Amino acid sequence: MDNKELLWKKFLSLIKKKVSSLGYDTWFKDTELVDLNEEAIVLVPSITHKKHLEQSYKDMMEEVLNSITGTNFNMVFVLSDEIKDLDTKKEEKIETAPEEDNSYKNRKITNLNPTYTFNSFMVGGSNEFARTAALAVAENPGKIYNPFFIYGNSGLGKTHLMHAIGNYIVDNSNLRVLYVTSETFINDFLGISRKNIDGNNFDYIEAFKNKYRNIDVLLIDDIQFLGTAPKSQAEFFHTFNTLFDEKKQIIISSDNSPDDLRNLEDRLKTRFNWGLKVNIYPPDNELKKKILKNKLTNMTYAKDMDEEVIDFITNVSESDVRSLEGMLTRVCAYAEMFNVEKITEELAIEALQGSFNGNVATKNNIQKIQKIVADYYGITIDDLKGKKRVAKVSLPRHIAIYLCRTMTDESFPRIGMEFGGRDHSTVMNSCDKISTDIKNNEKLKEVIEELKKKIK
Repeated sequence: MDNKELLWKKFLSLIKKKVSSLGYDTWFKDTELVDLNEEAIVLVPSITHKKHLEQSYKDMMEEVLNSITGTNFNMVFVLSDEIKDLDTKKEEKIETAPEEDNSYKNRKITNLNPTYTFNSFMVGGSNEFARTAALAVAENPGKIYNPFFIYGNSGLGKTHLMHAIGNYIVDNSNLRVLYVTSETFINDFLGISRKNIDGNNFDYIEAFKNKYRNIDVLLIDDIQFLGTAPKSQAEFFHTFNTLFDEKKQIIISSDNSPDDLRNLEDRLKTRFNWGLKVNIYPPDNELKKKILKNKLTNMTYAKDMDEEVIDFITNVSESDVRSLEGMLTRVCAYAEMFNVEKITEELAIEALQGSFNGNVATKNNIQKIQKIVADYYGITIDDLKGKKRVAKVSLPRHIAIYLCRTMTDESFPRIGMEFGGRDHSTVMNSCDKISTDIKNNEKLKEVIEELKKKIK
């Protein structure tokens, strides 16, 4: 084993302590240090690895490497076919004059919003997989995950992710990209029925086909609304086939999974299932706070705000990002209107009066229930989320899950995600267990009632 291998082995052992086992196995396990001179050249297995390491872990990796070597190395990630050409590419990059930036022009043609990028998309446990898969599609349009189908409730970031894919492709290629809603597609198709001065509609048909088939990437939003237009469905079926056969990338979003789109033809749903389907879940409290703080830094009239205000808005907001951001905007606008320098929780309550359901003092959420149950049993919230199965932890965990299900409106998947990523069936089993036990165990029933009072 040479010096580079020994160095990298030590490096990986330190990285392993800083990330989860899943994160280590996914992003670091198969990397290799191939050169350490002016820069640290790291071999990675795929483009997805390269981009994700650059965006999410590069600073941490450089810090760890520098702590071992005592030297500040810049880390460069390469694929196997890039190693030989690395020096040449660097020279070409210096010598080649920059091309004219047509990104704004291209986005105007393709209906893309330039502010919706991967960098501005806030990532958390509820959307990390969707974001990673979307980036992989953006880096390899038409080659993997085709079609790419994103689904989830309204306001969770599906449209943002679609635009991010489109913007990435526009910035990094010459491919022709088109983003439309299903409503636009229907209206364009209905336009075919119009006739020109010669009494035919050939011009309109040609324009329609040129718009939707003479492209490299089609992004169509809210496909569920296509269910109201049977003839447009038939036309989209043929458009889909044409693009797919020519290996052009198709990206679709919907409020529901393909199998739940009851008003769409089976042949369309079958095709939507050919590629990769990803679900975006409602954000957990950690991601909500991240979104709020990011938006706050970009607001021109943002005020100094207590951390308690962020917590308050997080707890009373709905499960979608739009309502979350709307509440923050309202609070900041309220403070601006009354010329308040620092926003407190009292001011936020006043500003949001009537904007949320129920009384703030009795608003229940998963994090609140977890804390109360953990404190009652003398354990930590991490214990509730962890994998320990000892009685000291497993019973409180079952109880906490049961209370989250019975005292909040959260779904089984959302509750499972807040308890260490447990699946739907595990959450159901916990609820069923406690429901059964309290019928036969008077002491347990008393504990549940006491905890309910604390939560209320």
